[in-house]
Order: sequence, then structure tokens, then C-alpha cells
Amino acid sequence: MKLFLTQDYLPKLDILETQIAIKLIKDTFERELANNLQLTRVSAPLYVPSNSGLNDNLNGYERPVSFTIKDMNEAEVEVVHSLAKWKRMALKRYGIPRFKGIYADMNAIRRDEELDNIHSTYVDQWDFEKVIFDQDRTLDYLQTQVTLIMRALKRTEEVVNMHYSILPPFIEEKVYFITSKELLARYPHLSSKEREHAICREHHTVFVMQIGDTLENGYPHDGRAPDYDDWSLNGDLLVYYPLMDQAIEISSMGIRVDEHSLVEQLKKAHCEDRLELPFHQALMNHELPLTFGGGLGQSRICMLLLQKIHIGEVQASIWPQDMIELCEKYRVTLL
Repeated sequence: MKLFLTQDYLPKLDILETQIAIKLIKDTFERELANNLQLTRVSAPLYVPSNSGLNDNLNGYERPVSFTIKDMNEAEVEVVHSLAKWKRMALKRYGIPRFKGIYADMNAIRRDEELDNIHSTYVDQWDFEKVIFDQDRTLDYLQTQVTLIMRALKRTEEVVNMHYSILPPFIEEKVYFITSKELLARYPHLSSKEREHAICREHHTVFVMQIGDTLENGYPHDGRAPDYDDWSLNGDLLVYYPLMDQAIEISSMGIRVDEHSLVEQLKKAHCEDRLELPFHQALMNHELPLTFGGGLGQSRICMLLLQKIHIGEVQASIWPQDMIELCEKYRVTLL
């Protein structure tokens, strides 16, 4: 069991205060994010047809939760891992113009997660997606959007601090941008997660770009599905968390694949058979808009801004009994 606990940890808000503060955070950040990125809230599915190609394959080995629907001739559906592909279909359906977008509350079940302080089988995110044109598919545009997201997060922290002065601010709004290749060159003897911790201790808020392709050490910085993010135009947003002295990833985002990067990345991942799926066919036939999008972890953001040590303090999930008992010994109350 991978768990970080300290003898001197003491929650700054009790259970009821925590629930009230969670709503404040979610209401504030959602509003700030929508204003900064020009997003409209939409409803989103909890599950999608298994044969649609719409589900996020994550690293390629995670098993989706699936079931059949009686009144649809036992058609099989899967609980989403994320809405990365579905959102592009939605943008087309709603006729969203350039530089405008949508966001939705995404709830997922990731049954193969290794449970620890920041990983749960229950995942809740703000999933967002914006329409862009071909000339917008640049690192400059990506970095501009990341900066706007961090502005929304910093504003949310300020609001929380106004209501709860016991929670001193620590979020650094300024983002340090670095590619995964540059990060490896800087820390060649560290693992990818160790490299993230090291760079965040130095710069506090970091966006590691270009994740998914193989680096000079023979490995990708991290796993990334080949059919939503363009591996040359994506990244992870990391925030240094003093309470745990480590980097916490709060978002994975990027400019999405076009037909050229889709084919190239599917070949690299040996997944060319996906080109026959409905979503991929629509993309290849230029039936979907070019987009930028990602997901922002709701519980992780709440955990950070409320200065909790375990994600289970801000979300109701399922945990191993030995983890529950150990947390109780360290004054960590899991919801």
C-alpha cells in the first residue's frame, strides 16, 4: 500500500466545513474556468457504446467497467474513462464556433488504479473542449490556454482564503513550461515521476509538454492514448504541494490529433485497427472540428485548496479496510 502520512497532520476544516468549502471551490473554479476559456456547460454521458471508439483508452491496459442494456438487445456499454473523444462529437453537434467551447462534469470509474493519497477508483473532472483552426495548432496557443487555467485556479484560491483564512495560499500562478525531452536532459538519472517532483520543487507550477512519444532513454515520459492528444502539442499541468513535498498533477490536456497525427500515432502504438471505428472514421473524413481540450481533476483541486493529505477526504469512494484503519490513526477521515 503506497500511502503518505505524517504524525503532525491535522485537518484544518472538519467534515461539515469541508463539504461546504468543496461547493465553494467547485462553484468558483467552474465559473472562472468558463469565463477565461469561453466555455458553455453541457450534459455528458456516464457510459458509451463499447463499439463506438469513444471511450478513452488511457495507457491501453486499464479495463473499463462494462455492462449490457436489456432493452437494447443486450448491447454492451462502457463507463467512460474520460470524455476526450465524445467532446469533439458534441462540439460538432452544438455548432460551436472558433475559440468557444464546452465543459462538463465527468464522472468515471477506473478500476485498475493503484490506490494512494491522490488516486481513487472514482474520478471526477471538469472535462473541457474548444474549437480551434489549423493555424491555432501551436505550442504558443497551448501555453496561452494553460496560463488562463492557472489564472482561474489562483482566483479560486483567493476566494477560498477570503472565506477560510486558516488556509494560507500557496499556489504559484506563473507557469514554467518545459518539454519532456528537456526534463529528461536535466534529470537523466531520475524516473519520470522523480523528474516531475524535482522540477516542481524548483518552479512550483510546471507544464510538462510533449508526452506520449518515446524519449532518448527508450521510454515515453508517461503513457498517453494515441488517438486524442497530439503528442507534440500536449502536456500535464503540475502543482507543487508543500504538505506532501511533491508534484500533484491536476490536468492532462492538449491540442487534439488531426488526421495526420492520428495515423502516425496509431502506427507507433500498433493500434491501426482503431481506424475502422466510427469516431476515427469521422475524424479521417474531416467531419469533426479541430480542438483543444483536457480534464481538470475536481477532487485533486479540492484536496489542494483545502490542504488535505488524502483525496478520500474530499470525495466519497471505496478504500481498502487497512488503508481506512491506518488513516484513522493519523487523523485522516475518509468520506
